[in-house]
Amino acid sequence: MISMIETISEHASFGGTQGFYQHSSRLIGLPMKFSVYAPPQAKLGKIPTLLYLAGLTCNEETFPIKAGAQKFAAEHGIMLIAPDTSPRKTGIEGATTDWDFGEGAGFYLDATAAPWSKYFRMESYIVEELRELIIANFAADKDRLGIFGHSMGGHGALTLALRYRERNIFKSVSAFAPIAAPMKCAWGEKAFSHYLGNDKTAWAKHDASMLMREMKTPFPHGILIDQGLGDKFLDAQLHPHEFESACRMANQPLTVERHAGYDHGYYFIASFMEKHLAFHAKALK
Repeated sequence: MISMIETISEHASFGGTQGFYQHSSRLIGLPMKFSVYAPPQAKLGKIPTLLYLAGLTCNEETFPIKAGAQKFAAEHGIMLIAPDTSPRKTGIEGATTDWDFGEGAGFYLDATAAPWSKYFRMESYIVEELRELIIANFAADKDRLGIFGHSMGGHGALTLALRYRERNIFKSVSAFAPIAAPMKCAWGEKAFSHYLGNDKTAWAKHDASMLMREMKTPFPHGILIDQGLGDKFLDAQLHPHEFESACRMANQPLTVERHAGYDHGYYFIASFMEKHLAFHAKALK
């Protein structure tokens, strides 16, 4: 059953509409918010759609406000979807204590350990419920769906693209400064140990570098990653070299472009957004 959508606000943007919405999620068990940019081409029929997953502390408003993507989405005729990064107002003790865990930090997986397993089911929510909701209510082409994201969301984009490759749900994937090997960084260890427990075989199923090592050319047309060399989290948390190594083992075409002077924030993301939209537009034609 597909839930009803409540419109929070809609705004004209580059000939299309930037909207913000809410619905009662059957999988999360709480209200969830998301944003949709429908370019002018959406008035004519089904169009390619790109799902963006934001990073730690962000929500469904961060990407449409800060990334500057609407102009390029309108040029390419691509719909943009951005969900919130976690359930909200869960009432779980400790869920709002730390900025890098809990609410605002769902890590795009389904928690299996209590108490987090009650509400933190972002993987199923995105891949099943939100995807169905967008296809049913907007001009999204279910056969031309791509995914990208930033930091924690880059981790989510890579892992979900790989975890559901056999179902061919996501036809293209890219990332900005992704947490590329979460089993080897403090952010990942903190999230995985709480959400998934202490069994590291379960962790490996949500680590993009570990997943890639078990595959063979899952995305023949390539994967794109941009990384700022002025990123204060690069050495301790992100580890793009681990994903590069895994891609070599998997014979996976990968482009990692490193940029001097760019940090971890949205000035960096906005600087290379046009390139990512063009990359996905080509893959989703």
